[in-house]
Parts: sequence; C-alpha cells; structure tokens
Amino acid sequence: MPRLALYNCNGEQVDEVEVQDALFAAPLKKGALYHAVVSQAARQRQGNASTRDRGEVRGGGSKPWVQKGTGRARHGSTRSPIWVGGGTVFGPQPRDYGYSVPKKMRRAALRSALSAKVAAGNVRIVDDFGLSEPKTKELLQVLNNLQAAPSALIVLPAPDQIVIKSARNLPGVKTTVARQLNVLDILSYEHLVITREALGALQEVFGE
Repeated sequence: MPRLALYNCNGEQVDEVEVQDALFAAPLKKGALYHAVVSQAARQRQGNASTRDRGEVRGGGSKPWVQKGTGRARHGSTRSPIWVGGGTVFGPQPRDYGYSVPKKMRRAALRSALSAKVAAGNVRIVDDFGLSEPKTKELLQVLNNLQAAPSALIVLPAPDQIVIKSARNLPGVKTTVARQLNVLDILSYEHLVITREALGALQEVFGE
C-alpha cells in the first residue's frame, strides 16, 4: 500500500498514513474519465430553452385573404413559420441533456482522478484545520501552509459549518463531503485537501 504524508494545520508532517492501491494507485483510464466528466457536466445543463410552434403562437385564427382571385400566394394563417411573428419550425424545447454512466465506469474514473492527483503530488492529508470559529483568513493560512492555495478542493467526513463558512468566500476553494466526491470536482481544482477522517470514509465508500 502506498503511504501519504499526514500534515497538521501548520503544514508540518507529523505522520504517514497508508492508503489503498485500488483508490490512490490505480491505472489512468482516460476513456472513463472523459465519459464521467461529460456525463456530469451534461446533467448540470438547465435545458430550458423553449420556442413556440405555429400552434402555440397567439393570433392567426382567420384566413388572411381568400384562397383565389387576389393574385397573392395561398395562406391559411398569419402564424405560419414563413410569416413574421409566426411559429418556429423545429426550435429548441425543454429537455434533459443528462445521460447515465455505468457504475463500474464511474468508480474507475474516480479512482483514476484520485490516483492522478497523488502522482502529481497534489494531495494533502491533514489531521485537523484547527479552526474554533469561521475565519476565512485562518483557513487561507492553513491552505498556504499546506501549499494548496489558491485552488483546492477540501474533502470533509461530514458537513462542518466552521470549515464551510470559512471557505465560501475563497473563490478558488470548494468544500465537499467524502460520500459526494466526484470526478468533475477533483479535476476542477489543482489540489485535493482531505482530512484524516474523510480519508477513512473515502476508502470505505469507494475502495475495495
């Protein structure tokens, strides 16, 4: 099993922790990463663009002129798509862009993303943030001590309002809990800061 350094809030290494090979030393699977990221990004699309067809546009109830004898083209409604103010043909309608990815592929993508972060030296395991109350400045100092600023994803074992409130004003920092960790978040931030307890929860949920 690989071993990762354990740091305190001052950025000093105090110990080492063993991590699972399957989760932090997995082979890189680019195909799984691609499909997991595209699937997650697609699910975040609103998909609420909407246009009206000729049956939904207001007006046009009567025939504009008689069928024959005027010398003009034959028209049945002013709401026809070829008229100004008419309906739209094949315009966008509200839809769901999301699609599902097999569970095995999602797991493989997550393990690849975590392993890539470890290989790049961008994973920090911290024993405790040492915050007694929400303080953005103090959390930023901890991240600087860990050399994880300005772009970091903080992984917690459970929602911690002190850390969450301290991080929410830092534009390059996001907090999440271990069970909700996903590939898109991992790849969107340069560093991954995981608490010791969150590491255990990660290996329990996503490990072997």
